[in-house]
Amino acid sequence: RQPARAAPRLSVLGGCLLAAGLSPDPKLAAMLTTFSLAGLAGFQAVLGVPPALHSPLMSVTNAISGMTAVGGIMLLPALAARPRGASQLLGAFALLVSSVNIAGGFLVTRKMLGLFRRPDDPKEYFSLYGAPTGLFLAGLAALSATGRAGGVGVAGLASGVLCIAAVAGLGKQKTARLGNTLGVAGVAFGVASTVCSQWLAGATAAGLAGVGGIAAAGAGSGLAIASRVGPTELPQTVAGFHSLVGAAAVATAVGEFLHLAPLGLLTPVSIGAIVAATYLGAITTTGSLVAFGKLNGALGSAPVSLPRRNLVNALLSAVSLWAAARMMRSPTLAVGRAALAACTAASLFVGAHATLAIGGADVPVVITCLNSASGWALCAEGFMLSSTLLTTVGALIGFSGALLTQDMCVAMNRDIGSVLFKPLKTNEGGSCEVKSYAPHTETSADALAERLLSAKSVVVVPGYGLAVAKAQYAVAEIASKLRARGVKAQFAIHPVAGRMPGQLNVLLAEAGVPYDIVLEMEEINDELPETDVVLVIGASDTVNSDAEDDPGSAIAGMPVIRVWEAGNVCVLKRSMGSVGYAGCDNPVFYNENTDMLLGDAKKTLDAIKAKLDD
Repeated sequence: RQPARAAPRLSVLGGCLLAAGLSPDPKLAAMLTTFSLAGLAGFQAVLGVPPALHSPLMSVTNAISGMTAVGGIMLLPALAARPRGASQLLGAFALLVSSVNIAGGFLVTRKMLGLFRRPDDPKEYFSLYGAPTGLFLAGLAALSATGRAGGVGVAGLASGVLCIAAVAGLGKQKTARLGNTLGVAGVAFGVASTVCSQWLAGATAAGLAGVGGIAAAGAGSGLAIASRVGPTELPQTVAGFHSLVGAAAVATAVGEFLHLAPLGLLTPVSIGAIVAATYLGAITTTGSLVAFGKLNGALGSAPVSLPRRNLVNALLSAVSLWAAARMMRSPTLAVGRAALAACTAASLFVGAHATLAIGGADVPVVITCLNSASGWALCAEGFMLSSTLLTTVGALIGFSGALLTQDMCVAMNRDIGSVLFKPLKTNEGGSCEVKSYAPHTETSADALAERLLSAKSVVVVPGYGLAVAKAQYAVAEIASKLRARGVKAQFAIHPVAGRMPGQLNVLLAEAGVPYDIVLEMEEINDELPETDVVLVIGASDTVNSDAEDDPGSAIAGMPVIRVWEAGNVCVLKRSMGSVGYAGCDNPVFYNENTDMLLGDAKKTLDAIKAKLDD
């Protein structure tokens, strides 16, 4: 079956490559080569990143995607500090929001990775890497001051290599923080090479001062935002930063068109890249804003869409193809303005409409899709500006997000097409058959505490409810007390638990849970039949036995943590009336070996902790 599915896709890919060969632009083949090699390198680097580090991975790639700053710098005036005209103002805007994303993204990543440090970990001296970074930048400045342009290309190469190394560094806990440091250096080299390129092209000190002022203002804002973000707010923060990358890509694409059109320098390749960057950037912008609203609680999780939404989105997406064709036939300023305006408006609507139509259960997948889309927008910007640096970094981020999306879809037993075009309904609308079960049994905090103390092995399965209740510290202390009494206490994390990949790993790390007792679904399932007590906190769909037992269930086939195989299951949830995001009740809650402990999870865990102290 796999070759049958792969053969048509490879045929289409081969046809696209041959079609690219029709272009007379000699740079296109070189850019495609860069794109392909960078994509393969990035793909292999991302494959090594464990699920526990997927949140930092998304955060660091989001920060790296702030390389959209490069396009903004290239649009700014070379001789004056103050931008004038639409093209230069758009460049200033792109640089400003990109700087917010860079500084804020790397600080958020640093905070996340810092949570995984254990008290007995050796002291780290990553600040020492500032010395070679500073020396390299000083040498680049010296070369540029003497009129030697070779340093710019070398710095761009170093930037791309360091960005790929940053992702590879996240493959292990002990090198993850180094990976973030390498990412900072990579972006710094990329921005510095662009600034030096502008200097060699005739930029004055006043012009570069303007660049520095805008970048400093954006970076300061980004640091201020990131400094106030806690682990619970990480998903919506990442989504918000994604929107900045998309907005910067749109601004750069439109600004580049306004710069090239009057000069008569538009080519079919540049027009295609401008439209692609506009389309992908606009979808990323509004899609990320809607995802931010859903994650932040400002928007409901229920799908909202127009009738025949897929047809509507397809027709509006076709506006981009029309815009590209119209501009290629008549590459004038007037025609291009109208076509790009239509493309931008239609794409902004598609991004919002497509994301609004996706229920809360699929939002983690949407975030990884948007992460990927920001990379493809950066790639398009690289083709537009003939920048191997942007193409390299864009391919890295695009393939990174695509691989994460695939991982999430596998964990939900779904494909990306069904997520985007046929989303699950949420619990607000319901999507599962109503069944009758035997009455559930309830327990108390004191009884559960006694049961935990008498157990030899305990597994805690947290869900998004743990994050909402902010109960990570309480459950971490309970696990610590149990381990101190000789109980084998572990945690089990489902790949789609939480609202972004790896969120619950970060929350547990924040509470000081050692990462070596936090296991993935595949690691823990074989141990559950020998486990005495499983404590489920705020999880439902990810521990639902209907995924394996009921072929008609909305989550049929979804890999789940088989908690029902343990000796005893205790579920903490607010009430029996609530169901998971898929809208399905959970038969595990009514099993003979399951007890329910209803109420606020944090208060319940605090009561259990107090009983353990007695």
